[in-house]
Amino acid sequence: MRARYLAPVGILTVWLGFVCLVPALVAGQAASSPRTAWGDPDLQGRFTNKTITPFERPKELAGKEFLTDVEAAALERANAEDVADRDERTPDDIVGNYNQHWFDRGTTVVGTRRTSILIDPRDGRLPPLTPEAQRKLPSPQEARRLDEARRGSGIIDTWEDLDLNDRCILWPTAGPPMLSSGYNNNYQIFQTPEYVAILIEMIHDIRIIPLDGRPHVSQGLRQWLGNSRGHWEGDTLVVETTNFSDKTVIRAANAKPSEALRIVERFKRVNADTLEYRFTIEDPKTWTSSWTGEVPMTRISENLYEYACHEGNYSIPTMLAGSRALEAAKKAAGKEIAQTR
Repeated sequence: MRARYLAPVGILTVWLGFVCLVPALVAGQAASSPRTAWGDPDLQGRFTNKTITPFERPKELAGKEFLTDVEAAALERANAEDVADRDERTPDDIVGNYNQHWFDRGTTVVGTRRTSILIDPRDGRLPPLTPEAQRKLPSPQEARRLDEARRGSGIIDTWEDLDLNDRCILWPTAGPPMLSSGYNNNYQIFQTPEYVAILIEMIHDIRIIPLDGRPHVSQGLRQWLGNSRGHWEGDTLVVETTNFSDKTVIRAANAKPSEALRIVERFKRVNADTLEYRFTIEDPKTWTSSWTGEVPMTRISENLYEYACHEGNYSIPTMLAGSRALEAAKKAAGKEIAQTR
């Protein structure tokens, strides 16, 4: 059972949110957006980034940056029809698959009606990989083996074959960049004069972003979520993150980034219920150019809940044991065939 998020924190958050949302005038500056009690733009609240907008622009929409209202409505209808009968079809992943009650992929093309989350390059497609990055890609056979293993339909050699999210260490929705997944696409933003903190519902990570101008940590210290530093540019919070671990995964990207990865995020309140979230990925060792995405974060009234995933969760030894049993069965069958010849 997923426990409700701690009530005392929720009560305190509601009270702080009420106080901080009171518009305040900063000396010499009119409040063009809601302000905190100390004068910074107020980004606080609970938000979701779920959307059916694809990460890359579909090839059939090449050259088309925005959908019309009619096209967006048609896409939303098609998505609703697809979701409605998913439980009547055999899913791609038949091991441990959830029914549709548990998914929260979103139902709308949120806000901009863009044909892709990627907005740069202008074609809405990821830039090509560098020759160095291409050499690091697994062979097609190894890529297929790993994909089957992670889907539960193949052999898992070791626990290292499994993604970080399979092992409950980190889910790519935590970011940066923060991109939606199948469920738990919810975030809560807290502010003080010195920090911004982002609570991520999926696997309960928290990003703590200093605003006091301190430098990044030394290059030798690498972290799952990188090392973030923030500052204000007008009404926009700009967050620069470096020092990523070599195990970092960017959701929907076509390769694992290098130690040169740098991500710049921009958060801006555009109205009472929406934050504009934009991110730029720079990694000259992996992609031939930088790339930028944008997705709105929409205010929600629901609370965030504990996602009770834990490192080394029970399914890991079960999957490994299952793979060993499959190998033993294949070996026994091979011996039996050899004996009949």
